[in-house]
Amino acid sequence: MNDSQKPVTERPTLWRENTIVTEPIFDGRIISLQVDTVELADGRTATREIVRHPGASAVLALLDGQLLVVEQYRKPMDKFQIEIPAGKLDGDEDPALAAARELEEETGYRPASLKLISAFYTSPGFADEKLYLYFADELIKGVQNPDEDEDLYVETITMEQADAYIAQGRISDAKTILAVYAWKLYVQTGSI
Repeated sequence: MNDSQKPVTERPTLWRENTIVTEPIFDGRIISLQVDTVELADGRTATREIVRHPGASAVLALLDGQLLVVEQYRKPMDKFQIEIPAGKLDGDEDPALAAARELEEETGYRPASLKLISAFYTSPGFADEKLYLYFADELIKGVQNPDEDEDLYVETITMEQADAYIAQGRISDAKTILAVYAWKLYVQTGSI
């Protein structure tokens, strides 16, 4: 059957799960966890484990044509990870201000300007974290001031190194992989 012979079907009405009860489980410094009991379309109930997160900002920052990254140990994965500078929003903080703050805190560079590339949910199956990804290619030397519990190594890498680090698993987080592909698009087209 070719495309012109396929039957046209209407999109079904999707069911919005209504919350019956929310049980708070944990309220921490960065996240909170709750279990919601929800009503399904057929009247049955189910539970949803939900992580609440204030959101975060990250920066694809280019310094002399290379990607500015930080390497740090990530306990949940039990390994060192190379990532673009990023951090959580403080309260109702403007995501662009958070991006500039995190870039300087982690690397010692401030952006002359920031351009939003995209905003996306990191794990919508269980978390509400929304990450704002910005671009900066004009950096001003500032003062590095990482959080007291952060142990960072700052470096710049070439696109070839970024590709190799992705293949090796040294870069394996979604925001940094997305940033590398946005960087490639920028090099090919001249725009983000």
